[in-house]
Amino acid sequence: MRTKIIYLVMVFTFAPAITMAATCSRANLTRCLDSACAINVSSNPAARCQYCGTSSAGDAPSGGMKAVSVGASAKYNIPDKELKRAPTDAGERYAWATKRCIEIVAGCTPDDVSDTYDELIEQSCTAAGINAQMANLRKNATVKKTQATCQSEISACIMSDKACGKTFANCTNDSDFDKYLSSCGVESGGCDEFMATIRTKLADNRKSIADNAASVLAGIVKSYQDAREKRLNSTRANCENNSVRDTCINTVCNQNMANKCDSNHAEEKSMATLLCKFYETACATLK
Repeated sequence: MRTKIIYLVMVFTFAPAITMAATCSRANLTRCLDSACAINVSSNPAARCQYCGTSSAGDAPSGGMKAVSVGASAKYNIPDKELKRAPTDAGERYAWATKRCIEIVAGCTPDDVSDTYDELIEQSCTAAGINAQMANLRKNATVKKTQATCQSEISACIMSDKACGKTFANCTNDSDFDKYLSSCGVESGGCDEFMATIRTKLADNRKSIADNAASVLAGIVKSYQDAREKRLNSTRANCENNSVRDTCINTVCNQNMANKCDSNHAEEKSMATLLCKFYETACATLK
């Protein structure tokens, strides 16, 4: 809803100035917005979502623009004559109702509309989702499905990212697997008589994937163990008779000593030996 308010602020930049001294009555503002967005809300909890929330909540029931508020609060309603010309798109109707109601209820701004009414629309959208699911269940209950159809639908559902996932990574626990299987069974509908068989097949598939994953992991671990053991054995072999230390001394003499540690410069050989002393210490820890 906040994105709509940004648009509305642009719309109202050129609208007549509103008297800021008055305090916004959010109760009256709600009555005004309800007259456009909560038509017949007592019999349709999804009304606010359908009229002024989102088109994905389904079309609002046709059959007239019955006013919600009557009596003393009627002066804050948008007149029926205007409602008949109101936009039918939910987003456009929200913007239209906001503009009209801050004209009717003194002291209110688009921010007051957002703070007051967005939560009511969100609650209504939750109701719309429940109503849509129940309608879907009633529809599915009348359809006779084959076991193959049910197997395909429920398998696709439970292996989707929103459920267990293709590798069942989200269902390592039996409780999670059962929860998603139940949810997918309800979503598919008409599959009750096949659920026991479908559960067995999916459980076997889950176990097979888990076993394969464990086997792959074990293979990776073993390869690292083998490589580490190979390096250790190689290092031990290099430590035999201090060969690795001697190799170090020869390298230091040839690359860093001016006279290559020849027989006339014993001090260079001594320095190289001292520099490579750490190999003796390292090899000692492997014995």
